Amino acid sequence: MNKILVLILFCIGTFSLQAQTFSVSGMVDEADTGLPLPGVNIIVKNTSNGVVTDFDGNYTINNVSAGDVLVFSYVGFLPQDITVEENQNVIDVTLKTDAAALEEVVVIGYGTQQRKDITGAVSVVSNETIEELNPIKIEQALQGTAAGVNVTPSSGAPGAGINVNIRGIASNSENGPLILIDGYQGDLNTINPNDIESISILKDAQAAIYGIAGANGVVLVTTKSGKKNTAPTVQYDAYVGMQETSRKLPLLNATEYALLLNESYANNGQALPYPNVSDLGRGTNFQDEVFDTSPIMSHNLTLNGGSEKVTYSFGVSHLDQEGIIGAEKSDFQRSTARFNIGVDISDEFKFTANSIYTSLNRRSINENGLGSVLFNALNIPSTFSRDQEDLEGRLGNEIINPLSQIENTFNDYNLNKFNGSFSLDYTPIEELTFTSRIGYSLSNSKGKDFAPIIDYGPGKVFNNVRSTVNQNRINDNSYTYDLFGTYENIFNETHHLTGTAGMTVIRDWGDGLYATGYDVPNNSWDFADISLTTGTNDGLNNSAYKYDIRKLSFFGRLQYDYQGKYLVSGMFRRDASTRFGPENRVGYFPSATAGWILSEEDFLEDSNVISFLKLRGSFGILGNDEAGGAEFYRSLLDGEATYVLNGSLVNGTALGRIANPGAGWEEAEKTNIGIDLRLFNNRVDIAADIFREDRKDLLVAGIPVSGIFGGGAPGSGAPTINAGTTRNEGFEFAINYKENFGDDIRVGIGYNATFLRNEVTAVNGTEFLPGGQFGVGQPQPARFQEGFPIGYFYGYETDGIFQNQAEVDAHPSQETLGAAASPGDIRYVDTNGDGVINVDDRTNIGDPIPTATMGLNLNFNYKNFDFTAYTYASLGNDMVRNYERNQPNVNRHAYYLERWTGPGTSNEVPRVTTGATSNVAFSDFYVEDASYARIQNVQLGYSLPETFLEQVGINRLRVYASVQNLYTFTNYKGFDPSASTGEAIGGGIDYGFYPVPRIFLAGLNLNF
Repeated sequence: MNKILVLILFCIGTFSLQAQTFSVSGMVDEADTGLPLPGVNIIVKNTSNGVVTDFDGNYTINNVSAGDVLVFSYVGFLPQDITVEENQNVIDVTLKTDAAALEEVVVIGYGTQQRKDITGAVSVVSNETIEELNPIKIEQALQGTAAGVNVTPSSGAPGAGINVNIRGIASNSENGPLILIDGYQGDLNTINPNDIESISILKDAQAAIYGIAGANGVVLVTTKSGKKNTAPTVQYDAYVGMQETSRKLPLLNATEYALLLNESYANNGQALPYPNVSDLGRGTNFQDEVFDTSPIMSHNLTLNGGSEKVTYSFGVSHLDQEGIIGAEKSDFQRSTARFNIGVDISDEFKFTANSIYTSLNRRSINENGLGSVLFNALNIPSTFSRDQEDLEGRLGNEIINPLSQIENTFNDYNLNKFNGSFSLDYTPIEELTFTSRIGYSLSNSKGKDFAPIIDYGPGKVFNNVRSTVNQNRINDNSYTYDLFGTYENIFNETHHLTGTAGMTVIRDWGDGLYATGYDVPNNSWDFADISLTTGTNDGLNNSAYKYDIRKLSFFGRLQYDYQGKYLVSGMFRRDASTRFGPENRVGYFPSATAGWILSEEDFLEDSNVISFLKLRGSFGILGNDEAGGAEFYRSLLDGEATYVLNGSLVNGTALGRIANPGAGWEEAEKTNIGIDLRLFNNRVDIAADIFREDRKDLLVAGIPVSGIFGGGAPGSGAPTINAGTTRNEGFEFAINYKENFGDDIRVGIGYNATFLRNEVTAVNGTEFLPGGQFGVGQPQPARFQEGFPIGYFYGYETDGIFQNQAEVDAHPSQETLGAAASPGDIRYVDTNGDGVINVDDRTNIGDPIPTATMGLNLNFNYKNFDFTAYTYASLGNDMVRNYERNQPNVNRHAYYLERWTGPGTSNEVPRVTTGATSNVAFSDFYVEDASYARIQNVQLGYSLPETFLEQVGINRLRVYASVQNLYTFTNYKGFDPSASTGEAIGGGIDYGFYPVPRIFLAGLNLNF
């Protein structure tokens, strides 16, 4: 009995000894340099107990028992497993670099490829760049960071759209790239930038794997996911800030305005409107009144981790941004929730699922058009008081008090969207993987705007004698199903072969409903709902649409390299789209790329200067079907018509747009020759490309056809036909330099530039396509015409100001432009030399497409401090100044203080008069060079020392302050030289663009 008791006590003691836990500390460094490695994951194998090394490579992990295995892992290094011995409290580890892992893996469509093996033109924007820029929208992170990518805001208003063009504008219609998020078609507007791991941009024939949708380039977004054998980590990122306008225009104050108006009346022989100006002072600055200082805040919470079989990443975020005009009446809110889960079901099967929920809420003001808030703020005289209306009708029919306009603006927009994908990978053998993936996007939006009964003065276009409410409901849905296989193998250690083949099924469908109600109870936004309206209207008060587009594609790609230095690949895709009629439904898109890694050759293998050198080239055919509506080959019965039924007039439906069964896709023929070069042990990284794109068979809507077809009927229109070609050619260059100076100083400098030439090489069926608007009642100022850039400005060339009557008499007559010339008027050039100035003298007076764009970016780290600065420049683009109303009594820009008042006083700004002149004709007087350079982001951060954070159980705490859109260097007189409506024809016309705000931020990054 005593022996049994001793044995039991011995076992209990043994078990007790084994159950004892202790802490293990140490440092992790790099084998090649001996430098400490921050961010290394240490986890007790088969548990969730883990930590991350601090900035100095130190770690402490608790609750470790003898016999536990610690797994040390870090991207780019070989993992290490170390078994903990009894009471082993210190374990220092040196990680060796993994040569294969150091080769950056880039997403290229239906697969990945090591960067050194890529033979196409691909730019990559990493999550580090995104985190440094802190963009409100992810498109902003592409500006100045990726060569060949031009990003232009349509407005600085919260939630406004952003235009992205890759290597210029090639089409008269849609020029935005294909957006793929984790393999499914998506929308950058709804993504939280903090959820993105990396962005790949396919710019040349490499995108041919996407066939009919790849002509405008492809943006591949990869969202964040967990990593295997990493401890759970929580990351919280937040910032708060204030916004202000980045620019105000110099306008005439009340005294200057009155004096100038007196002069204009006197020049026409009229009585002075302001006989006494001494008491006017400066008056009301309506820019100061409409611009606000507004708050912005963002919160983002992410959980990442993984075991040997499962990885996970979860995130939620919320952004709240008020507008710098109208405050809460021009605001934007975005909330997101995301998950990404990967499961190794077995050695053969791997399952991945990710999904993003986005909720958007936006309110907006009237902007970017005649009668917009800023248009009114610039044109209403400073002699008006804050609450004064133009009750005498002195200012024309569209200029009203902008503060009243904001007060009477009521609208709301809400979007709820789910999108994501589920995929299953099956690997029967090591060399072969089959992927089955379904992506989906389900969105529902609703919008409402209310116009109250209001009287702004006689004849104003904004007057409303009946209150109305407009409401809409829109459903947009899509799914993408991909089934493809990838085979990769190396034969005889020299032949590396990768083959991919598969199919894609795409369906986009949805519907929309619009309706208007009249006579809102109490004339109030609180009762603005169609169900509560009491009035009727004889016209059509509702409309609806629906669409259902389907595509079926088959694709294949073969990649081969010999000895890791001779690279070739070929791609082919067959697309069928219901956008086109049966005869033109199928398209075939081939491409080929090749590369030669010279640095692998014997004559460069041992170079001390050249670390890597590759020549590459590509050629291929891609397509674009995103133009002219959902379907081109049939009419949609969406026209308007009035019929006589039983002796009464009845509103009904007509044919709508004329069908064209012969329409086919646009075709882009892309050629690219490039070089990749790395110098001085990879410290310097250079990429350069020469490219050309010929876009053929442009889908053009609006070329006139015979009236016998009914194209002039209400709601109808000309058919969409293939009728034009364009050419974009240019040069891209990017250079990056990174260097570590000891343990404390790290420096990175990057510069990229794109030079572009654009030309329309043919237009069929008409001489030109017009676009845009200028003033009231004038011809459209922009054109799509053979021999010129897309959307160039067509008007009169000027030659200074007439200084005296002798100059007027010696010049061809300008009377056909509206009035005979007088001294002080603009002198127009007789471009055709026929002795008279008329419409035949109009010519090319400006190009809205920049000839060069570039970015210069700096990163500097000293110990725990970090500093970044991002800049961007656009050169050679012109913009039309169309925010000035040519009415006698409106306010004016301060440059009119330099007007002509007599011989020799000015040769640039004409005289002022209330009489008729030809000065209002569209000419290069209204076209300005909109080149600019902008300091986009400046940020200074500080990471708290680990010795302090250890005491509170935090892995990392960084605080920072930043300024976005710090300053813009430009000679352009308007609010924002970077803005564009996004239209190919007429996009560079400024009606008073809402300026991008200057944002001051303070934030933190917290990891634990």
